[in-house]
Parts: sequence; structure tokens; C-alpha cells
Amino acid sequence: MSHRRQPKMRSRSGSTISPSSFTRSILFRFAKEISTRMQRNSLSVGQELRADQPFRIVVHLPEAQASIPEAHEIAAAITGYFGYRVRTIMLDLKELFRVGWRALAIGLIVLFLSVIIGQTVVANLAPRPIGRVIEESLLIFGWVANWRPIEIFLYEWWPIVRRRNLYQRLAAAQVDLKPYKSDKKRRSLASEC
Repeated sequence: MSHRRQPKMRSRSGSTISPSSFTRSILFRFAKEISTRMQRNSLSVGQELRADQPFRIVVHLPEAQASIPEAHEIAAAITGYFGYRVRTIMLDLKELFRVGWRALAIGLIVLFLSVIIGQTVVANLAPRPIGRVIEESLLIFGWVANWRPIEIFLYEWWPIVRRRNLYQRLAAAQVDLKPYKSDKKRRSLASEC
């Protein structure tokens, strides 16, 4: 039984992947590695490109590995991974809004009770300064109870939506395999990064 050694695929980072070990999970991990690298630059990429300008992802592979059938699954793996990230971010956004609505309900109840109790204290303690201090303290407490829902609904969801939109654009990106011939070409590509 002879074992034919499979040529290795070399990514721009220098890591190798054997074509014989291409599976969905390996392609998924490959896309995840690309995603991790792209996340480091996503803010600058997102700011540099207009929202209507489509992304194009180019994967550089040695010529021998780019010609095998499994290599053509890389495009589906990359777009599939970013589609998966869109779905997980949507779940995160739903969860954030669920927490926000729950916090808002609790905060409004606390504010309502704080106002009622504060007015009751002032009415029963006459116009003494201590009654006014208690009323104002309860009113401040009621508004502090609404801090979290206000933060969620005014500020916290925007970055999540921007990240989701970026991943939607990456999931719809055109992915091209670009074979190269020699090790010399790979070094020149690595120097461009």
C-alpha cells in the first residue's frame, strides 16, 4: 500500500492545509481565520468603502492547490461563514432588545413607585427639608433604574447593527481564487500585506 504524499496548500500567513483533509469543518475554520484577520481591519475597511460598494475577497493559492475541486469550496465556506456570523449577530441583537425591554419594564415600574412613594413621603412629612430630600432621592433612584434600557435603546445596538451589515456585505462578496506559480510570488504577496 503506497501513500502518495498530498501537496500542501499554503496560506498567506504561511500555515499549510493538506487538500486531502478538506472537509466542511476545515473550510469553516479557514473562513473563521480569514474572518478574524478581516475583523482587525473591518473598521477601516467599512469606513473606506461606501455602503453600496460590494466587497471582493481574493484568496491566493499555489497553482497546484487552486486546481483541485476542493479548493473551489473555499468560496462557499467563506460566504457561508459570514452568513453564519450574520445569523449569530441577529440572535445577539434580539437578545439585547429582549434584555432592553425587560429592563425598561422594570425601570418604569421602579420610576413609577419612586414618584408615588416620594410624593407620599412629602405629603406626610409636611414641607420639611428632609421630606424634599427623600422625594428627590427617590426620583433620582427611579431614573437611575432606567439607565440601562436608555443605554441599550439609544447607543448599544448601533455597533451591533454596523457589524451585522458588514458581515452581510461579506456574505454577499464575490470570492475569487487567485493561483500563483512560484514561492517568489508568494513572498511578494506577503510583502503587500
